[in-house]
Amino acid sequence: MAGDEKYDIGYYGTDYMTDEDVGRLLKITEQAEKFEVMMMEFDCAMAKVRTKLEILNKEMALKNRRNPFEYIKYRLKSPRSIYGKLKVKGVPFTVENIENTINDVAGIRVICSFIDDIYGIRDSFDVQDDVEILQEKDYIASPKENGYRSLHLIVRVPIFLSNEKKYMNVEVQFRTIAMDFWASVEHKMKYKKEISNAEIIVEELRYSADLINQLDRRMLQIRERIERSDGPEADRI
Repeated sequence: MAGDEKYDIGYYGTDYMTDEDVGRLLKITEQAEKFEVMMMEFDCAMAKVRTKLEILNKEMALKNRRNPFEYIKYRLKSPRSIYGKLKVKGVPFTVENIENTINDVAGIRVICSFIDDIYGIRDSFDVQDDVEILQEKDYIASPKENGYRSLHLIVRVPIFLSNEKKYMNVEVQFRTIAMDFWASVEHKMKYKKEISNAEIIVEELRYSADLINQLDRRMLQIRERIERSDGPEADRI
């Protein structure tokens, strides 16, 4: 590629920018080292939040005799994805703008067994003095138009580096197993290029999301009924 101007944020569409292109752009703009440090810091913040979640999982498992989590996924956004998000926002591609405008560079997804586990963990986060919930979007109580359900939090946590204490943001998403299954299928369907009868499929997905929500709530009722019927003999099971 000829000319540094081709690495300006306005030159490429997101579909054509690769991680390698972003790496070259960072070198040209003398931000490569700062970007690497920033990603390390986000990784540390993500590890801290993940550890907190795992501790809560162990505590709640001991208290309730069952694990509230099925599993945890976590990831850092790719350079290409970060570039694309800034481009959509119309913001210049700088390390400072990444830190100040993108809240989900570090992301964790927690798959829970039941809906009440989601809110129980959320409440536990809220009382910890080194976790600040900056933003909450409850798509379980108020689903998106397409039927998507999940609880999204942006949390702020401190990380302790060799010479400073720094606060970083991490996105945490909570879903039940059923919600996660629906979201995974919907995501795959969304990115198929050509779908015949798309309107019908969208409506079927929305209807399926409602059925899954009913299933989640019915399973919660069954669990609560079992727990109410358990007596002292339950610990022997």
